[in-house]
Amino acid sequence: MKKYIIYFVILAVGLLLGYLFFGSNSEEAKIGQDAAVESHDHNGEEAVQMWTCSMHPQIMQPEPGDCPICGMELIPAETGADGLVSDQFKLSENALALANVQTSVVGAGQISEGVMTLSGKISENQENNAVQSSYFSGRIEKLNINFTGEEVRRGELLATIYAPELVAAQQELITAASLKESQPKLYQAVRNKLKLWKLSESQIDAIEASGKVREYFPVYATVSGTVSEKLVNEGDYVKQGQPLLKIANLNTVWAVFDAYEGQIAHLRVGQKIQVTTNAYPHREFDSKISFIEPTLATATRTVNVRAELDNREGLLKPGMFVQGRIEGTAPKKETTLTVPKSAVLWTGVRSVVYVKPNPKEPIFEMREVSLGASTEYSYEIISGLRPGEEIVTNGTFTVDAAAQLQGKASMMNQEGPLEKEKILGTTDAVQMQMHLPESFQKEFLPVIDSYIVLKDAFVTSQPEAVKERAKEMLQRLKKVKTGDLQKMEKGHLFKIKDMLTAMGEVATIENQRDHFIVLSENMVAIAHNIEQLPQALYVAECPMANSNRGAVWLSHSSEIHNPYYGEEMLSCGSVIDTLK
Repeated sequence: MKKYIIYFVILAVGLLLGYLFFGSNSEEAKIGQDAAVESHDHNGEEAVQMWTCSMHPQIMQPEPGDCPICGMELIPAETGADGLVSDQFKLSENALALANVQTSVVGAGQISEGVMTLSGKISENQENNAVQSSYFSGRIEKLNINFTGEEVRRGELLATIYAPELVAAQQELITAASLKESQPKLYQAVRNKLKLWKLSESQIDAIEASGKVREYFPVYATVSGTVSEKLVNEGDYVKQGQPLLKIANLNTVWAVFDAYEGQIAHLRVGQKIQVTTNAYPHREFDSKISFIEPTLATATRTVNVRAELDNREGLLKPGMFVQGRIEGTAPKKETTLTVPKSAVLWTGVRSVVYVKPNPKEPIFEMREVSLGASTEYSYEIISGLRPGEEIVTNGTFTVDAAAQLQGKASMMNQEGPLEKEKILGTTDAVQMQMHLPESFQKEFLPVIDSYIVLKDAFVTSQPEAVKERAKEMLQRLKKVKTGDLQKMEKGHLFKIKDMLTAMGEVATIENQRDHFIVLSENMVAIAHNIEQLPQALYVAECPMANSNRGAVWLSHSSEIHNPYYGEEMLSCGSVIDTLK
């Protein structure tokens, strides 16, 4: 019995020692495991709770609130993009399916037999257009032209006009006719006076022979053609020389095409062009380029290319859409890269595509490319892509929208390697050293004060007030003596005067703000070189103005009152420099 008691005591002591050695370690491991789980969950929770601004995606905050730049409400930021470089972004499989995003691999190709395709419209041949005017003042008693598009022939009666001036002139003729033997020069002068009003010899002879004054006179067509515009109605009073009708001769018409900058080098006057229309798709009209516009339209970055077409059959109507094909405009290149036109987004300044760097992942990044010649369906790629790269060819705008929402480089938001140029503050143009005489600096200080008043008018978005303040600033600027300035300094002042003059002429606040961008750049450049300012000047910038390129302004206060958006985004912007 004593032996069993000893065994029991030994077993109890063993269990106690086992608990002391192993139980505490297990408890510590469990606590550490729970802490790790809690830490992991907390970290994941932080990632989910990041918030950003839809207008300023560079803003990232760990909790909801308002954007510190524009004041808009923050939205949840998308997560799960670990492992991506700064300009890459990821789309879900569901988003790709809904947008029908399709990609293609870039390969070597050829410009289709060197054929260039241009789009345009049929317009009237302005060389054959004529304006039918009234040669004397009066009232239109009867108008024989009832509608636009009516055909008229030369010598046809267009209208009948009551002309009080001709009544007096006819009486002079009848009186002078009785004196033509004794005063032939007076008689001839009266006849010539009637001829200046386009009365024919037969009409003048008829008045002289009848001895009666006519109150109504006919107006005959001087050309044949189609009435393109009717400028008067029956019963209207007209003055001498006032246009009555516009008549177009449509036996020949112009085909006017738009050619982009990259296509101009391949075009020349006298080049053969084949024109097709939507109305007659199986018929071609052969012609030659007769004119290439000498100036480039800055809004569309195109020039007008014109060809004259024979239209004696009357098939071509002004306003018709046409296409022109020009052969031999680009040499064949075996290594030329071509991409579908649907893959390229063009902003007017840049051309961009979206590349899929990993074929197995829905990851994309924007790439700027340089375009060459174009065909009906494709562009030649000069630089920016390599053979074998995969690009988006369908759903490109959807992909671009996703890039903008995620704050990545996109068609309208140039960041990363395409970092947008800052107009102000740190650029060499603004910080460029100028040699301003002391007398000029003193005389220019009131101009700065006028600028501040002008800026405040922009803040309140009052176009009429802007006009008045611009004129006042211009008058002060004209009093500043500029004789001792160098060419560069005078150039800045000339641009300031030019912008102020334009502000006083345009009617809309939007156009005035466009001029204010240039005005402010030049004002900041001069202000940087004034050695003694009576009070501090703050240089502020709005990153969204000037098509997201940024724009600046001067202020006596560090508080932001945005002149480019006014109350819409009054606090959008920040101070980037202080001039003391």
